Amino acid sequence: MIKAELYAVTGVTGRTGAAVARTLLAAGKRVRVIVRTPANGAVWANQGAEVSVANLTDISTLSSALSGVEGAYIISPPQYSQDDLFKQAEIMADTIAEASIKAQLPKLVALSSIGADKSKDVGLISMNRTLEQSLKQTGLPVTFLRAAYFMENWIPMIETALKQGSLSSFLAPLNRKIPMIATDDIGRIAAEALSEHWDKVRVIELEGPRPYSPNDLSNGLTQSLGEAVDVKAIAESDWAKALSGSAMSTTAIDGFIEMTKALNSGHIDFVDSAEIDRRKGSITLDDIVTEILS
Repeated sequence: MIKAELYAVTGVTGRTGAAVARTLLAAGKRVRVIVRTPANGAVWANQGAEVSVANLTDISTLSSALSGVEGAYIISPPQYSQDDLFKQAEIMADTIAEASIKAQLPKLVALSSIGADKSKDVGLISMNRTLEQSLKQTGLPVTFLRAAYFMENWIPMIETALKQGSLSSFLAPLNRKIPMIATDDIGRIAAEALSEHWDKVRVIELEGPRPYSPNDLSNGLTQSLGEAVDVKAIAESDWAKALSGSAMSTTAIDGFIEMTKALNSGHIDFVDSAEIDRRKGSITLDDIVTEILS
């Protein structure tokens, strides 16, 4: 009897990694989840997945977790609460690269972001660029998924709007549409990409069915609730204050501000190149709103 292919998946305690693992399991593939503690893997063990405990800053445990698999889904989780989050991202990127080589990993699919092609002025997204550069140097077949703005980034704002009747937005102008994608779609497309064959390095840009503006979200909430929900742009001068109650470090807040300015100016965007594949998800922003309201 031929065993199904085995894939390693990181980030299963988060949205995209969990979606990758679910998609692979549903397709009859074997999955090895890589988690930091056994407790984090319990729910996946109950679904038939292997559980491997490893740290993304430890070459030994990570290379062991990546050994003997057909491919791996990789994320480098940002440490937003840490002042040295950019240094931590560099350490994780280098560890992942070295562990992948040591494990003789046949192929990787790594979560990145639009804007990772830019060498400066992208704030937090520079951590994705760091991961891309480290993995490129491995010589292994790597797919970088450069995802658009996560639809789920709106969830805290939507939850506040449901209480206060007003939606706040860091994105501006309010009528400007940008590409967005749901994390479940990212996970599904990542799982599909893992089953494909390619050589060297490739980039796949990810977006949802259509772009959205803050006004689109406001109109959708108004229609769903049957009462007006307006939207207001948070002034740039107030961004740091608006984030001061979060768990983000000062360095992370500065990175968020630089990233958001780059989004609003169009500096962060898709790359216009025939060499880059672009794939679309099926989940809409209205679907996200419906899920929150249900």
